[in-house]
Amino acid sequence: MSPLDFLIAPAAAQTAQTAPPGGGLSMLVMVPVFILLMYFMVIRPQSKRAKEHKALMDKLSKGDEVLTNSGIAGVVTEIGENFVTVEVADNVRMRIQRGAIANVLPKGTLKNA
Repeated sequence: MSPLDFLIAPAAAQTAQTAPPGGGLSMLVMVPVFILLMYFMVIRPQSKRAKEHKALMDKLSKGDEVLTNSGIAGVVTEIGENFVTVEVADNVRMRIQRGAIANVLPKGTLKNA
């Protein structure tokens, strides 16, 4: 008996185990199932949201009432290639990136608030 036998238990002889039926085939089936699941739960909804946001940015026009990602609401006064000028109060204008606009609000929303 060696001193290591006190720290590490000697391996007991194992009997030969038979593989479960279809063991290799089930793995080949599960990988594509996980890939499809990932596509339909993560990739497809994300690309759909990105497409909707791009359409929203393309339809953006002067006078639209918008809400930014940070919660600032205002009226679009100028539209540039990368930036939009939003009037948040009388004579208070902010330049924000186009991608920071989260939503276009219905007309008259800010006047009722």
